[in-house]
Parts: sequence; C-alpha cells; structure tokens
Amino acid sequence: RANDRELNLSYKYSVSTGVDYSFQTNVYMMCVCVYVVCMLYMFSCVYDNAIKTSKYNIFTFLPLNLFEQFQRLANAYFLFLLCLQSIPEVSSLPWYTTVVPLVLVLSMTMAKDGSDDMVSSTSTNYSIKTALFLILLSSSSRETNLKVKQALTVTGKLEDSVEKLANFNGEVRCEPPNNRLDKFTGTLTLKGETYSLDNERILLRGCTLRNTQWCFGLVIFGGPDTKLMQNCGRTTFKRTSIDRLMNVLVLSIFGFLMIMCLILAIGNGIWEYQEGSKFAAFLPKGVNAPFSAFLTFWSYVIILNTVVPISLYVSVEIIRLGNSFYINWDRKMYYPKNDTPAEARTTTLNEELGQIKYIFSDKTGTLTQNVMTFNKCSINGKAYGEKTEKVDFSWNNLADPKFCFHDNSLVEVVREGNPEVQAFFRLLSLCHTVMPEEKKEGELYYQAQSPDEGALVTAARNFGFVFRSRTPESITVVEMGELVTYELLAVLDFNNVRKRMSVIVRSPEGKLTLYCKGADTIIFERLNPSCSNLTEFAGEGLRTLALAYKDIDPEYMEDWKLRHHVANTAMDEREEKLDALYEEIEKGLLLLGSTAVEDKLQDGVPQTIEQLSKADIKIWVLTGDKQETAENIGYSCNMLREEMNEVFIVSKDMEIELLRTACMCQTVICCRVTPLQKAQVVELVKKYKQAVTLAIGDGANDVSMIKAAHIGVGISGQEGMQAVLSSDYSFAQFRYLQRLLLVHGRWSYLRMCKFLRYFFYKNFTFTFVHFWYGFFCGFSAQTVFDEWFITLFNLVYTALPVLSLSLFDQDVNDWWSFQYPQLYTPGQLNQYFSKRAFVYTVLHSGYSSLVLFFIPWAAMYDTVRDDGKEIVDYQSFALLAQTCLLIAVSIQLGLDTHYWTAMNQFFLWGSLSVYFAVIFTMYSNGMFLTLTSSFPFIGTARNSLNQPNVWLTMLLTSVLCVLPVVAYRFLRILLWPTINDKVRGRGSTHLSLVRQDKVLPPTPRRVQARRTSTRRSGYAFSHAQGYGDLVTSGKFLRRTPKSRPALFSQTDSPLAQTQPQFYRTISEREEPPLSP
Repeated sequence: RANDRELNLSYKYSVSTGVDYSFQTNVYMMCVCVYVVCMLYMFSCVYDNAIKTSKYNIFTFLPLNLFEQFQRLANAYFLFLLCLQSIPEVSSLPWYTTVVPLVLVLSMTMAKDGSDDMVSSTSTNYSIKTALFLILLSSSSRETNLKVKQALTVTGKLEDSVEKLANFNGEVRCEPPNNRLDKFTGTLTLKGETYSLDNERILLRGCTLRNTQWCFGLVIFGGPDTKLMQNCGRTTFKRTSIDRLMNVLVLSIFGFLMIMCLILAIGNGIWEYQEGSKFAAFLPKGVNAPFSAFLTFWSYVIILNTVVPISLYVSVEIIRLGNSFYINWDRKMYYPKNDTPAEARTTTLNEELGQIKYIFSDKTGTLTQNVMTFNKCSINGKAYGEKTEKVDFSWNNLADPKFCFHDNSLVEVVREGNPEVQAFFRLLSLCHTVMPEEKKEGELYYQAQSPDEGALVTAARNFGFVFRSRTPESITVVEMGELVTYELLAVLDFNNVRKRMSVIVRSPEGKLTLYCKGADTIIFERLNPSCSNLTEFAGEGLRTLALAYKDIDPEYMEDWKLRHHVANTAMDEREEKLDALYEEIEKGLLLLGSTAVEDKLQDGVPQTIEQLSKADIKIWVLTGDKQETAENIGYSCNMLREEMNEVFIVSKDMEIELLRTACMCQTVICCRVTPLQKAQVVELVKKYKQAVTLAIGDGANDVSMIKAAHIGVGISGQEGMQAVLSSDYSFAQFRYLQRLLLVHGRWSYLRMCKFLRYFFYKNFTFTFVHFWYGFFCGFSAQTVFDEWFITLFNLVYTALPVLSLSLFDQDVNDWWSFQYPQLYTPGQLNQYFSKRAFVYTVLHSGYSSLVLFFIPWAAMYDTVRDDGKEIVDYQSFALLAQTCLLIAVSIQLGLDTHYWTAMNQFFLWGSLSVYFAVIFTMYSNGMFLTLTSSFPFIGTARNSLNQPNVWLTMLLTSVLCVLPVVAYRFLRILLWPTINDKVRGRGSTHLSLVRQDKVLPPTPRRVQARRTSTRRSGYAFSHAQGYGDLVTSGKFLRRTPKSRPALFSQTDSPLAQTQPQFYRTISEREEPPLSP
C-alpha cells in the first residue's frame, strides 16, 4: 500500500529464485497519456535507496586518492626517498629536491582524479528522490529507430484519474534483482486475473522519455538493486602496448639503479679502506669502511633518483589528453548531416591507434548506410523489380512519394486482383510492429524498429495495401481503396533464435490466418521450398526475406490461446514455454514469396578500405548476413576481386586451423556469425597473433566485439547509441576511420615514442654525469650539480619543450599521410620505441654524459681567469657542467623536432632564458644574504659566465654531443632511407622523387560483375528482440523530433568524399638499427 510505510517496511528482499517480492499495492499505477506535462509519482522502496557511483567524498578524497597514487611504483619509490632524506647520515640532498617534484606530480594527478569524479558524481549520484526502476511507462529512448515501452491495457484504462488510481488494488510478483538488461519476468494480479509483465513493461533507469507528457509508475527496484547498478561492476581499463612496455622498462631501470648504487658503494668502501685512514685523525669515531659503504649506497639511491621518471606518468597523460582534443576538434571528421563530430571517449589509447594490424568490421550500418530500399520481390515463383522505368504511383493517393520501384508489371497484377500478389502485400501490411503517425489526412509516417520493416511496410503501402492504424486488438489497412480492419489475436515476436515473426489475425469474414516472415533457412524448414529467386537476389547483395502463411482452425486457436496465456504468465521458464508454443503453430506454412531489400554502401567505403589495405592493415568483415550477400558487399568494397581464390571454412572446432588459414588470406569475411561469435573471433586473433586489433560497429550486436578488441570504435548510425556508448572512439561515417588511424593514430604514436626516447635520454644523461663524478669525489655522494638545478631540471627547464614536441610534432602533414599509407607500417612493427630502441637511447645517454662531464672537467682543470685568478672550484665546475647539459639536451630536442611551431620556439628558447634568469637570481648576493644555507653559490654565475673559455667549452661539448647523431642520421638517410625520409625529402638522393615526380592516379579498376551462387541460404531479419507484445497493449503516437542546428556551417570535407586517395608505392631497403 502506497501510504502504509509500516507494511511496506515489513517486506524484505529475498535472495532465492522463483516468486520473490510481494507488494500489496494501493498505488498510482501505469497509465500513459500523450502530449501533456511529464509527471512521475515515485515511492521509496523497502530500504534506503541511496545510490553512490562516485569514488570519493569530501572526507575520503585525500586519503583514498593518495593511497591509490602511492600504489604506483614510481610514486612509492619517491616517498621512500623522502624517508631516506630524513636521515642525516644518508641524505646529501635537501628535502625540497624530492618533495617539490613529488608534490607537484601528486597534485596534478589529484586534480585530474577529483575533476573526473566530480563530473561522474554530478551525472550519476542520485539519492532516490528519483525512481530508478519503474513499472510501467511509455517512452521512446535515445535510439534512432523506435523503441516502445507500453503499459498493460488493464492499467491504461485508468487514464489520468487520480481517484481511480487511488482505488486501484493489485499484486506484483517478480524476479529478484539481477543484471539482465534484456529480460524481466513478473506478473500482475488484478481482480483474480493474472497479467504478464516482461521487459517491454519496464522502464530502466537511464533511458530518456520522449513523446510522453505524463505517466504514472510503480517503483519495483531501487538503489543498488536496480539493473543499472547491478551492471556497474569494476571498470576494466584497456592498456596500450607502450604502457606494458613502460612497466617493464621502469622495473629494469630500478634494477639498473641498484647496480649503479652498488658499484659506487663498493668504490666508497675501497676508498675508505685505502684513503680514509689518512683522515681518521680528524674523525671522532674513526673509519668504518663497510658501514660507510652501506650509508653511501642509500645516499646514491637518493642522488641518482632522476633515472626513475616520477613525472613520466603525468606527462604521458597530458600528451594523451592533448591528442584526444585533436580528434574531438577535427572538422574533417565532423558529419554535418547529423551534426555529429568525432569523439575520443578515452584518453589512454591514442598511440595504440597508430599500431593497428587487424580491423574487425560489422557490415550493416557500418560499411552500408542501413537505409533500406525495396528493390525486388518474388511472388508465386515469378521475380519482379528493376526491369523498366520508374513506376508511377499517382493512382494511389496514400502512396509515399519517396518510394521508387522499377517494374510496371507488378502494379498491373496487383490492380488486376491477382490473389497471390494481393496476399503477398497483405502479409507485408499486417506482419510487423511498425507504428503509424498521421499528422494530416493522407500524410502517413511510419516509425519502425528496424529499417527493413519500414521499407517492407512502405512497399505494401505504395502497391495499394496501406497500413493506417492499430490498437492493441486490431490492425486497420486500406486494401486497394477499401478500409479493412483485422482483429489481432497474437503477435509471435522476433528474436535471435527464432529469426522470424508472425501475427495471427481474424479477417472481417471470420477467417483465421497466420502470417509469417523471416530468414529463408528458417521458413523453408517449415514448408516445401518453391522459391528459386532468393539466391539470385542474395548474389546481388540484397537482403532477402521469405514470406509464408497458414489458415488456422478456430477450435485449435481457442485451445492454443489458453495455453499461450498460461505460458505467458509463468514465472519459471517463460521464454522456453512460449517458444515451444510458437514452434507448434508455425508449421505447415504455405510459401507466398520473398523480398529483396538493398542496403547501399556508405560514401567513401571502397576508398577507405583500399587505403587501409595499403597501410598493411588486415580488414575482416563479421556479419550475420548470408554468404552471397556478404560476398557481393566484399566486391563492392574492393575487398574481393575476381582473380582471388575462394576458401570456405565451416568447421566449428578447428580454431587454430581457422586462424592459420584466415591469416594467409588477403580478405576474410565471416558470415552468419552471432554477436558472441564476433567477440570470439576477435579474442582468437588477440590470443595467437600478438597484434593490435580494432573493432568497429554501429549496433547493439557489435558491443561484445567492440569491448573484446584492443580499441573499439562506434558509429552513430541508424542502430542507436549502444555501440557508441561501449566504444573508445566514435564518429558518424566509416570513411573517417582512415583519418583516425593514418593521421591521428600515426601522429599520436610517433609523438609518444619521441617523447619517451627523449625523456629517457635527458634523464639518463643527467644521472650518468652524477655517476662519473662519483669517481672523482671519493664516492662521497656529493652532487655534481646545484641542488636547485636538480630540483628544477625536470619540472621547469625541460618540461614544456618536450611537451610541445609531443603535442605539435608531425613528420609529414595529413595530406602526405593519405598519399603514402605505407607510412603507417613502422607503428605496426614497433620500430619507433621498443626495448631495442631503449637500449640505444641508454647508450646514447652514456656517450653524452661522458662528453658533458669530462670535457668541462678537463677545461676547468688548472684554469685561471683573464686576471690570473683561479676558477678551479666546485661551484664553477657545477655551473659549467649543468649549463652544458641543458644546452646539449635542448639541441637534441631541436634535432628531434620535424615540425616547428611558434609554441615550440617559445618553450625552447623560453626555458633556456628562464634557466639563465634563475641562476643569476639564485647566485646573487641578495639571495645568499637572505637564505645563506639554501643559496651557497654566491657570485658563481657572474664570475664564470664572463670568461670566453667557459663559452667555448659549452660550444665544444654541444658539438661533440650532437655530431655523432647528425652523422648517423645523414648516413642513414643517404644509405638506408626510411619511408618517412623519402616522403619528407630529407635525403638528397630522394629529394627529386618527392618534388619532381607527379602523383598519377591508379589505373581504373574494372567494375566487377556481381556474382551469383547456387547455394541456398537465408538472412537473419534483425539482431534485436522485437516489440510484438507491445503492439497489443496500447496506442502509440510519435512527434517528429526537432533537429538541432549544425555545429559547423561548413560542408563535409573534400577528403571525406568518395574520390579515391591516390598513393604511390615506395620501395624500401633494409633499415639499420634505431638510434637517437
């Protein structure tokens, strides 16, 4: 009872199965009225309904976030260093050298996590002042195609009368809470009668109500028991191959750090044993060489900590975020027709887009438009369609003016009253779940759950069988100008197992008839095949459907209806019982004919597939269509050619053999696959091929495939938003995939690899200089650089220049990326960053550190100023060494930059300017007098940097550092040029190739003849559960939604049009090993 809280609280949730929750209800129940103000009356459930989806609150944010961050190895390591620095006997660096970078990194990460959680909590935190799981409302969700939620007829009769609702008394019994979004089992008992409650009577939390002005509902589940919350498990994050490699490298760096510290500790022990005894008289406790070596080990762990990149993870996240914005802002991936921009729904996978080897694509709605046109049909063994000029339907006042058909003979036999032809179109006008809307007299609009149904009902409409309206108990059709109303007795709805739907109607003459349409393989099992045109239609790439009917005995029908009611209200095994009844009555059918609906390719699909193939990306098409339809689409997409040999695999249990054979094929098309099998194919390739995979689709049947792949791409098309919501990236057209991979993906991968190589180079060079200095300071753990330089090196002096490189750099522009798809291949082979590349980077750092330490050391040894005074002191040497280091790594950054922008210039020269400004400030008299212990380098900058030999030393070290790099790159371009070198025209040998050769279009490909086959096959009509039960329970109206203004005024980009992308093959000789 709605107002009896004590009674409601007496009911507890049960964890058993079967009949569970019993609610004695005197509640506002279930009615729908259209075009008034939307109102929801919602009530509390049996216990606290608060929902919390955020990770933090104001009290737990700081401790929980810090706990999560210190689970990262690098952060935990620096916390350990901070503890070591609190020990005076160990620490040779002040506390701020570790605290400042650690706090900055933690703060930036904390701000990002807090912002993300705040956005999440704003949109999904509800304290059930809002109902979460209602029974029952009328709505159409955010899907493009119609999805209807309808109340029971018995409750809909209550209308909007609050008095009637207050007197309503019923009992709802339903299943326990679960995470099945597509299934609900329950019953409503009212006045001794039991009514079935299923998923079509339920409104889930999160869907959007449209065309509904007000409604009443009963809350069934609340709080964490709602299906939405039941599905909110722990999110599984996808990791890129670079992420996995970085984890291995960081562990290796830790091991390398321990080895360096151990070497220096052993050196300290030896030095203390041999030389330390000479200073024993000056030490209060004498010399203990082993203990000194032990303390020195930990001191060097602190000093050499820069080899472990604490700021690496934050920098990587910033780079990924920036590259994600580029995708979101790309106008060339914006689809103005639907006002749909591209969207990067994740920021962690951008560089993985540059390493794709396998693409798994759905067909319908992904490669094709999913806009169906009725092209051909076969009736009583005779084929119609595409034979003559366009048919004139002016004789039919209710015809759809947009409908086109090309066979006047079909119109003639319809108008002549041919019984078989009229029965054919009568079936199309009756057997469906389409909802009509008639704003003006004669202006009909059909809202269908699938484009196929809309095309078939529209065809019947134009040939004189116009579906006008429906009620829960009837269907009204205008047959050749005569209004006829059929009593609707049952709807045997479609699902993935049945692959067919049927309706049972009673004509005005009292005749009972079952009309059925479905996949030909399913229909033919229930009759003797007599139609020979299905295979011909499928060979032309058309989507085929078989139509059949059956007359039913009235006495049998009465008995069947009683058994149907019992099965429909059963709490256990309801679906199985209904399927058995459907199977019983759908036997002995008589074939009427078949339909052929065309689904045209999207613009630019053949050119996109050709471009991706030239990039050595394997494209597999996974579809539920029959073999002939899929093959023809393959020819249309340029995936199949006549010279190819066909290999067919039909075995279920030979996974390895299937994969081995498929990988040897140039093109792979998987037919008749279910959504689960799509995901299994993706998992099979991931398991055995060690390659990066991408799955792209547009419908709910593609979700499992999208989630299974390394990267999932959703297309916002005719099938709704399920694929988009489950994807990592989304856009409106398949052709945008080539720009996502060949431009954004390749750039992201290249930028990330350059960043990692440079980041490790500068950090290892910085650390190695400390290592060499240990051999000249008695292994005393003294630092070679100023303490403030150590603190600011990664945070200020080198942070912004490397970020600008990682956000703006391009080896070639987007136009050349399309002209030469082979530029994509190095990413697939991990050529830009790998363990091998990391080793070469470390060796390069070792060489640079030797130059940066020993050249300044030799230059300063026994050196005097112009006035004869000595400048051979530790502080002058530290200043010279750190200045040489910063200049050398800045020059290396310039050599790595291919695309200079104003931001690159500003950050590079600005960082150097900041460095000199900082040292002159910190080494001034004023800073020394203010904080003597923190700024001991008084006057060092002005005394050293005014000497010519100091600047000549900087020039010499810079030249020696970059000379091997320049020489190697020159020889590589000259002798082993890569594709990138050739396209950029960097090598003199290949400069004329890029500047003088004209890019000629490829030889036009001969139009392939559409192939036919003698194999019999069928087409699965839809991949989603139908809505047949709903059409028997209420009235439906739909308002045409208002379109929002376009985001951009410009038209679609020329790149996205259907013109082919011309390319030119470039041969490539064997390349030498990677080096800096």
